[in-house]
Amino acid sequence: MARLGAVNVVAFLTAAALAAVAVEGILDPVDFLALQAVRRSLDDMPGSSFFDSWDFTADPCGFPGVYCDGNRVSALALGDPRAGSPGLTGMLDPALGRMSALTELSLVPGRVEGELPASLASCSNLRFLAVSKNLISGQIPDGIGALSNLRTLDASFNQISGAIPPSVASLPSITNLILCHNQLTGGIPSFPDSSPLLRIDLKHNALTGGVPTLPGSLQYLSLSANHLTGRVDSVLPRLTRLNFLDLSMNQLEGPIPASVFTLPLSVLQLQRNFFSGLLQPASDVTIPVVDLSYNRFWGPLSPLLAGVGQLYLNNNRFTGEVPSRLVQELVGTGGLQLLYLQHNFLSGIEISPASSLPSSVSLCLMYNCMVPPVYAPCPIKAGTQNTRPADQCPEWRG
Repeated sequence: MARLGAVNVVAFLTAAALAAVAVEGILDPVDFLALQAVRRSLDDMPGSSFFDSWDFTADPCGFPGVYCDGNRVSALALGDPRAGSPGLTGMLDPALGRMSALTELSLVPGRVEGELPASLASCSNLRFLAVSKNLISGQIPDGIGALSNLRTLDASFNQISGAIPPSVASLPSITNLILCHNQLTGGIPSFPDSSPLLRIDLKHNALTGGVPTLPGSLQYLSLSANHLTGRVDSVLPRLTRLNFLDLSMNQLEGPIPASVFTLPLSVLQLQRNFFSGLLQPASDVTIPVVDLSYNRFWGPLSPLLAGVGQLYLNNNRFTGEVPSRLVQELVGTGGLQLLYLQHNFLSGIEISPASSLPSSVSLCLMYNCMVPPVYAPCPIKAGTQNTRPADQCPEWRG
């Protein structure tokens, strides 16, 4: 009985001490213990001193990276944010989920491994979760889809595998979904029209299937370097606010609707797919960078592409003569600074052999159905053959 009484006294004193901390407004005892668990699970990498001043005899609200609202931890920025910091090593402790007032959780690039704690689903106020450029593996916890206040999810440049939980696509507040450079598989989930999404970056994964219906609010879409298939001509026209589009290095097919060229894009990258058909923009295209190389487009080149800054049309099946307007924009040092037309079936270009291209522009005409009338250095990948074999150019005029 005496022993049991002593244990009770110790428990009472511990509880009283924690209560005293809370009364003083220093830090809620649950958050205090959770921070201790976080500290035990992480360490500085050599050259980092982030945890040097995490002395739990002092108020943790004064620790680097710990931000409090009253006596609760409201934000946690783990690691030295200065450029070049070596970052942290260890694992993210499940105790993070006990900080129920947490609104922001970030982790600097380093070598933190293990899985994203499923307990983060208990942080119902979480708005910002960023853990990019570490060694985090496993799957995205299904419970992340219950974080109704989450606006940014950035787990890019890790080793996360498995499918993207459909519940993540249904998050009502999500604006930035950045999961690029992982090992994600399966399809891209469908997003509701009501989604406020502005940015989707899923490039460099192993995602399969088609490009689903996406919300019209989207401004940035990067799905390059996956295994996506199917057509996009019914998906892209409704994305009227896009300013960046990269679908390169997939297995997408079908035509590109003319409306894509009217989007307010700064970059249009569709290279290395199986897109085909005619390119028929309805009006002058003024997108700074357009890369449609390594596809199956055919037919004549459109003069309406002359307003592009850098135009990559190489390794397609274009025929006919190069429009004079494209030449004028290039030689006259207009807006067109780069024009790659190598490895097509083009039969002529109106440019004087005596013309000297401005040093600021690039033109490549190799391996077409014509002898390039001017010398212009081409990229190494263009090869060394100036013209196609005659049997591939039935309409070649010499």
